[in-house]
Amino acid sequence: MRYFKFLFTLLTLMIGVAVILKAQQRPQYTQYVFNNYLLNPALSGTENYTDIKVGHRLQWSGLKDAPRTSFVSAHWSLGDKYLWQNPLSLPEKGDDPMSKNYMQNYTSSPAHHGMGVMAVSDRAGPLSRIDAGVSYAYHLQLSGTSNLAVGTYVGFSRISLDVNALQLETEADPALTNVIESQFKPDASIGVWLYGARFFAGASIQQIIPQTLAFTKNSNYTQGKSVPHFFVTSGYKLFLDEEVTLIPSFMAKGVSGLPISVDLNAKVSFKDKIWIGGSYRKSDSFSAMVGFNFKQFANLTYAYDLTTSEIRTVSNGTHEIVLGIQLNSVYQVFSGGRTWR
Repeated sequence: MRYFKFLFTLLTLMIGVAVILKAQQRPQYTQYVFNNYLLNPALSGTENYTDIKVGHRLQWSGLKDAPRTSFVSAHWSLGDKYLWQNPLSLPEKGDDPMSKNYMQNYTSSPAHHGMGVMAVSDRAGPLSRIDAGVSYAYHLQLSGTSNLAVGTYVGFSRISLDVNALQLETEADPALTNVIESQFKPDASIGVWLYGARFFAGASIQQIIPQTLAFTKNSNYTQGKSVPHFFVTSGYKLFLDEEVTLIPSFMAKGVSGLPISVDLNAKVSFKDKIWIGGSYRKSDSFSAMVGFNFKQFANLTYAYDLTTSEIRTVSNGTHEIVLGIQLNSVYQVFSGGRTWR
């Protein structure tokens, strides 16, 4: 019980931070439910396989110099021990771990460690950014059916300005005196993740190291700063029948300078081989999503965002595609993940 009290206290403190936060400096993802690891390092090592994701997002297609984001990530448990090896678990090459029978007999993983790596490239107009780093998480066994993971990420950010892409009214603009075209900054994030067979809940904060962001040595133009990005997400898996499941979920995001953003998501899966879903982001977009699992080792997902904000007059919507690869899977089935796929 004390672990749940700890998690509740931590989530309350983090939500308090989010409420007082008021510009977005990190990429946005529609398919967060498919790869929460990009937002929360506590997911490092949640599965019995190495989880690899490669993705690309074209935001506001049709708009010149619109944001483009590409990423690659991988995370795995440390050691070669089968994490769910106990009398109530399935054998290493047993039935589908997403089946209703498995859910009813699920037991939590023993305590273990996990780690991961990720790299994200994001470009919008003359500004570009590359983030890369490593993550670590410790997974604590709370009870017979749930685990709590605490994780951290450390890395660097390379932020660049393409001066040649700027169109200025005044050629000798003093703001661009002694231009710094690229700069490296340290980066770190923290997170917690509570999960079981049919549910997940987590919170994380990115960019926890305060940084000055400026592209000139002129002291009159060095007021830019990095700001924390805060995320809370949760979801639950419901069985509509033996072969069809529904996973409703939500994500709330707080960023300094902006109102809190809320995503509502629902996904219906058929035999864990194909799924369709929809999402709504308040005052921003509606989204349609579809995904496929290919045998034991790969899955492919796609999302299209229909913009509802005023930018819809110049945008043809947003496209996002993600390829997932599972290495060294012990299940040998169409497994797309424990609960949040």
